[in-house]
Amino acid sequence: MIHRLKLPRRTFLKTAGATGAAALASPFLLPARASGANEKLTFGHIGVGGMGGYHLRDMKSRMDAGEVQIAAVCDLDERRLENASRTAGPQADVYRDYRYLLERKDIDAVVIATPDHLHAVQTVHAAECGKHVYVEKPACCTVAEGKAMIAACNRAKIAVQVGSQGRSQPEAYLAHRYLANGNIGKVSRVDCWHYASPAGATQPDSDPPAEIDWDLWLGPLRWRPFNRGYLHGTFRWLMESGGGQIRDRGAHVMSCAMWWMGADGTGPVTIEATGEAPKRGLWDSAVNINVTYTFQNPDWVLTWNQPGNPVPPEERTGQEPGGKITRPGYGALYTGSDGTFHHWGGDGGTWAERKAREWKPGAGAKDVYKSPGHKEDWFEGIKTGRKTIMNIEAAADVAILTVLGNLSFLLGRKLHWDHSKREIVGDEQARRLMDRPQRYPYVI
Repeated sequence: MIHRLKLPRRTFLKTAGATGAAALASPFLLPARASGANEKLTFGHIGVGGMGGYHLRDMKSRMDAGEVQIAAVCDLDERRLENASRTAGPQADVYRDYRYLLERKDIDAVVIATPDHLHAVQTVHAAECGKHVYVEKPACCTVAEGKAMIAACNRAKIAVQVGSQGRSQPEAYLAHRYLANGNIGKVSRVDCWHYASPAGATQPDSDPPAEIDWDLWLGPLRWRPFNRGYLHGTFRWLMESGGGQIRDRGAHVMSCAMWWMGADGTGPVTIEATGEAPKRGLWDSAVNINVTYTFQNPDWVLTWNQPGNPVPPEERTGQEPGGKITRPGYGALYTGSDGTFHHWGGDGGTWAERKAREWKPGAGAKDVYKSPGHKEDWFEGIKTGRKTIMNIEAAADVAILTVLGNLSFLLGRKLHWDHSKREIVGDEQARRLMDRPQRYPYVI
């Protein structure tokens, strides 16, 4: 088949576009090969700009150290794909359409770093091909997508790691251990803060540039004309494809909260949001939004405050363990019966308050899981079958928190949630918004 051939990069890209019809009919049922205990894992990268470029460079350094293999890179932007090809090396084939890459039996696992609206469909299709998956956060854009991802990944028995890497940071471990040992007593609320989302993008629609496959970029979304305001990174500010700051950084900060509170596998009973929508431009995610999630048994409250009341950053030097706090504009305040604790960041930079970093556990103190690193934790999951630190159930539930916050904001009313079914209850209009139509063939 054409996608198996090692063609010159430009020839391949032009030909792959012409053969897209063959990919539409291709089933996602081909199993990946099983890796032996001492065999290097072989990876494909889907989406290689932004975070995807970071992941590719990281994996290339591991390949150079003799730890892994990179067999393929994929992106719908030819310029990004050319850069990725140079980074990955001549052994890596190039693809514009991710479905060709997934058919490769020699690929064990994929790293997916595409816009949010592609995460679910690409993860489900990868699972149906037997590939282990590292997918960027947030896991999903709708409740239905999250449920489909959980079902597909569990059915395929693959290891999934979602890129809320805050859980794997060194100071995240210290914060978790500090809270788990009752240093601030019983925690009753966690208040997350973040600065406002931008508003704007007023340019007119246009033809897409030659290097971008607009149909592939839209994927499961309804068709609409190309506009520069939609991509690349600006997809974040559209409800359809990004969902604003709450679904971006919220998927980091609330991920830490759910992990440290021992709340994975649980969900709120009510969600209530208020906020302000943009008054002009293409972007429609909330500029300001405040959401209250109420949990029961145990009882506690999680809030998202955009903008909130940020805690001023500690004075740190670059030489201190963990380094200087470089992103103090988001984080969370934990309020317990015996005191408070706060952190800044929550993603690749997670900085814990000094008292948690300096706390020394005594005899009988509890320990908590200390991640060896987000990718290292995923590799262990692939090799042993152990659940990853940000497995698909935990990640989908965090993403669903952000989805429910946006739905409550859009509808202007409180929502009631049954986590045992992962369903909104008592509100038929809201229930219909748990899902949305998907454009064939980008369906799950």
